[in-house]
Amino acid sequence: MWSTSGPGVSVPPGALDCWVFLSCLEVLQRIEGCCDRAQIDSNIAHTVGLWSYATEKLKSLGYLCGLVSEKGPNSEDLNRTVDLLAGLGAERPETANTAQSPYKKLKEALSSVEAFEKHYLDLSHATIEMYTSIGRIRSAKFVGKDLAEFYMRKKAPQKAEIYLQGALKNYLAEGWALPITHTRKQLAECQKHLGQIENYLQTSSLLASDCHLTEEERKHFCQEILDFASQPSDSPGHKIVLPMHSFAQLRDLHFDPSNAVVHVGGVLSIEITMYSQMPVPVHVEQIVVNVHFSIEKNSYRKTAEWLTKHKMANGIINFPPETAPFPVSQNSLPALELYEMFERSPSDNSLNTTGIICRNVHMLLRRQESSSSLEMPSGVALEEGPHVLRCSLVTLEPGANKITFRTQAKEPGTYTLRQLCASVGSVWFVLPHIYPIVQYDVYSQEPQLHVEPLADSLLAGIPQKVKFTVTTGHYTIKNGDSLQLSNAEAMLFLCPVESRAVVYSNTREQSSDAALRIQSSDKVTSISLPTAPAYHVIEFELEVLSLPSAPALGGESDMLGTPEPHRKHKDKQKTGHCMVTTDHKVSIDCPWSIYSTVIALTFSVPFRTTHALLSSGTRKYVQVCVENLSELDFQLSDSYLVDTRDSTDLQLVPLNTQSQQHIHSQQSLFFVWELTWTEEPPPPLHCRFSVGFSPASEEQLSVSLKPYTYEFQVENFFTLYNVKAEISPPSGMEYCRTGSLCSLEVLITRLSDLLEVDKDEALTESDEHFSTKLMYEVVDNSSNWAVCGKSCGVISMPVAAQATHRVHMEVMPLFAGYLPLPDVKLFKYLPHHSAHSSQLDADSWIENDSLSVDKHGDEPPDSSSLKSRGSMQSVCSGEHKGLPMPRLQALPAGQVFNSSSGTQVLVIPSQDDHVLEVSVT
Repeated sequence: MWSTSGPGVSVPPGALDCWVFLSCLEVLQRIEGCCDRAQIDSNIAHTVGLWSYATEKLKSLGYLCGLVSEKGPNSEDLNRTVDLLAGLGAERPETANTAQSPYKKLKEALSSVEAFEKHYLDLSHATIEMYTSIGRIRSAKFVGKDLAEFYMRKKAPQKAEIYLQGALKNYLAEGWALPITHTRKQLAECQKHLGQIENYLQTSSLLASDCHLTEEERKHFCQEILDFASQPSDSPGHKIVLPMHSFAQLRDLHFDPSNAVVHVGGVLSIEITMYSQMPVPVHVEQIVVNVHFSIEKNSYRKTAEWLTKHKMANGIINFPPETAPFPVSQNSLPALELYEMFERSPSDNSLNTTGIICRNVHMLLRRQESSSSLEMPSGVALEEGPHVLRCSLVTLEPGANKITFRTQAKEPGTYTLRQLCASVGSVWFVLPHIYPIVQYDVYSQEPQLHVEPLADSLLAGIPQKVKFTVTTGHYTIKNGDSLQLSNAEAMLFLCPVESRAVVYSNTREQSSDAALRIQSSDKVTSISLPTAPAYHVIEFELEVLSLPSAPALGGESDMLGTPEPHRKHKDKQKTGHCMVTTDHKVSIDCPWSIYSTVIALTFSVPFRTTHALLSSGTRKYVQVCVENLSELDFQLSDSYLVDTRDSTDLQLVPLNTQSQQHIHSQQSLFFVWELTWTEEPPPPLHCRFSVGFSPASEEQLSVSLKPYTYEFQVENFFTLYNVKAEISPPSGMEYCRTGSLCSLEVLITRLSDLLEVDKDEALTESDEHFSTKLMYEVVDNSSNWAVCGKSCGVISMPVAAQATHRVHMEVMPLFAGYLPLPDVKLFKYLPHHSAHSSQLDADSWIENDSLSVDKHGDEPPDSSSLKSRGSMQSVCSGEHKGLPMPRLQALPAGQVFNSSSGTQVLVIPSQDDHVLEVSVT
């Protein structure tokens, strides 16, 4: 290989190119001579480089010898060509007889302009075809770029354009900024020569905003646009539409009012920020925003408050930057976010499949838009419609510019900003779609009245504030207009001193206020409204007081309140510990409508009240429990319990010492009265519990209130039987021991003679006295004792004062320590309902038949007390299926007093126990 750098070796310009050209073609010729067509086609990927190299060297020789210039070679070019041909020498003998040898091709190509063009085009097209066949499109585009330069030198721009477009598309796809700028300049020249005005103006706008050009070059291309725009048009009304992204960019938009909601007739201001990318100030005739109008069904019913909830908070919308003139390079893409993925079987949790997922695949595999659309007319059509926002005679300075549009709403509906246009003469720059979506709403609203409590929930018996909001809509409040409220039973409207009504504009700016005037009669409360223009808001506050209410006597025992007849509102009781609620409905007549507006206010009763009857021998006590279900703290005072029938035989003595007590949220207070009577039996007690209350916090309003009342009835509250149980240690022992049998003695004593409640099916009469049948049952729910033998039985109890029945049985302590005594339960033993049933002995019934419990008592017996024990186990197995079944009836609360309740027995561990278990109660 020759070298131009070696000492003593020199070659004329172009000689080395000739040698490279001949070497490439000779190598290719030798390959073609020893390979068939199929082998040559399969090796194109290895030989196409030689074709491309030869094409590049022939192009260099053509430029060197003046064969590509418009006027052809001059004398100097001809002398240089002669020197190169002479330097080639004679053709070698082995190729002298070959018609298309590389030597002959080179001599022919350098001999004339036409011959050079033929050989250069043949080599270029062949090289492009080979690159394309093996998928090297990028290399084919680069060869095409050289062809475009050749055609431009030959003054054939129509042939150069397609190759310039192809090369530009390749540069855009790969993100080569400087080649993009250079190719666009060539493309602009080509389009100008071809007279493609629209394409040339579009390319000029891209070059005018290209920061890789000098300031003078940018101004030149910008002036090209302005010069064309200033020329008078041959066809008036003709518009050249160009994309706006190279001319200016929309940065942000600001609404005033910020919620982008105005009423009919209101004024809306829209300020946009446009960033001009032109290097010089541009005088724009008009900037137009095309608006799409739509109206939804019943949209006139939408209020400003409803529309505001669906809007931005500050009224500012920021627009993403325009797409870059070329795609983002691979180096700037986000990193892969790979995660393991396991899928397991839902039945046995075994691993079914595993793999790797990419969570940001949507960022990595985004579709690359065709970049050629940036260089070709987009074909965007100008939208035309009756709704536009317009701003005229605007000068866009380089950089950010503020432009303000003002419009007065005329028709209710939704207005969507669709297209932004800027006109410079007959040239229109268009942003076809404004994204994200920008809308403003115009409403025509009917007057409305809204009443809502200021607290989370209203409590009965406490004055609490409710807020009245009057939205005037299209109605103008005149002097003398008022709201007429029908007075509800058990609910009062209270007007605080110096109450005022405030008038706001639709943008929540206070416009005026006035004193609130209220006049009340027995049936109507009149509230005078202050004057207010249309589309304003009037707000004022009133206090409401709901008097407590409750169902009449005999209702649920956990409700609290004063029973009042002919109640028109509803009381609602939720399950669990929820508060009782009371609904009050109020009819309001408004001056703008012939129809009445009905509002409902729900009040919650803050207390839940229950009662209980307690016994201590024959002494009786009435206990009332007040539970605070609200979130507030209260102070209860002046509690009392009275007999509503004013019986002289009954007396209630209060045992509470404090007159005022605090009851905190979710806590309870207990009130106790001792009950005494002189008449036997005492009459039923009809009670009314009453307690005054007020909020405990000083921050809350504390006024004199009607007390809460709670009514209930107590019957059969006298004691009929006294049950006493005693456990004795085995004989010879001082204490009971674990594992040793102890004696249990149960004494059942009748405390009164025959009463009306004894006259039932269990009562039998003999010559001397009356008797009744009772069933006793010994139950140890704590499992401290093992009852040995029969744990239950039926006794015949004489109906006489101090009649006593003793029951003996054996029990075994299972643990050491102080153990409570087993429970002893009493039931009335009633015969079977059938009158034809066999008359069997009571003891045989209890031993041979299962028992049914009559649920007429106040408290059903414990389920564990009805389990079969001892001989009752054979009954449950159905051994005597045809016998009549007796019934048990629980005695009402208070008729049985267990004097051994709470008593404990000391049990010591046995001496031979290796493991000691002690029960602590």
